[in-house]
Amino acid sequence: MDFATSDRTPLRHTASDGLKIVIIGGFAVGKTTMVGSVSEIRPLNTEETMTTASVGVDSTAGVGAKAATTVAFDFGRITLNEQMVLYLFGAPGQERFWFIWDQLFSGCLGAVVLVDSRRIADCWYAIDRLEEQGTPFVVARNNFGVPKHGLEQVRDALALPDEVPMLDCDARDRESSKEVLVRLVEHLHETSLARGL
Repeated sequence: MDFATSDRTPLRHTASDGLKIVIIGGFAVGKTTMVGSVSEIRPLNTEETMTTASVGVDSTAGVGAKAATTVAFDFGRITLNEQMVLYLFGAPGQERFWFIWDQLFSGCLGAVVLVDSRRIADCWYAIDRLEEQGTPFVVARNNFGVPKHGLEQVRDALALPDEVPMLDCDARDRESSKEVLVRLVEHLHETSLARGL
């Protein structure tokens, strides 16, 4: 699967099929970073500076010196081939913005759940919502240094069934993010075959 590499690739006039993918997970797990690393266009983001108003509302435990946060969504695009385009929507991670998820999930084919293995519990709600809606997804552990736990330990902690693909990634790296999206597209194809679609 070839991804376009230009920084400002115009949408091809032959593009006829848009595939919507949502990237979700906990606060500060790397969703904005992933959209930005892989998008062929300058991504749209709604990052705002965190202020003292968020103290006691947004938990910054374990996220270091995070100074900005997504307040609506991130948007990027990848051309898969002459006809197919992948539209990426990065969802905000804080609980106070979860009401936006319903709109982002509308019409999406699948999702990437980004996980920080230092804060596994932050992604449980995202996985519950996807399972509840029957939306196919993959889980990608965004590596922040040397992982303390193996992928199977993370799978067990999340109680993920075997059919849910799980892989490592570095959301800052274009190739690594592409691998996650390729695996998601493969999983969507496998799921549609299993459902007889």
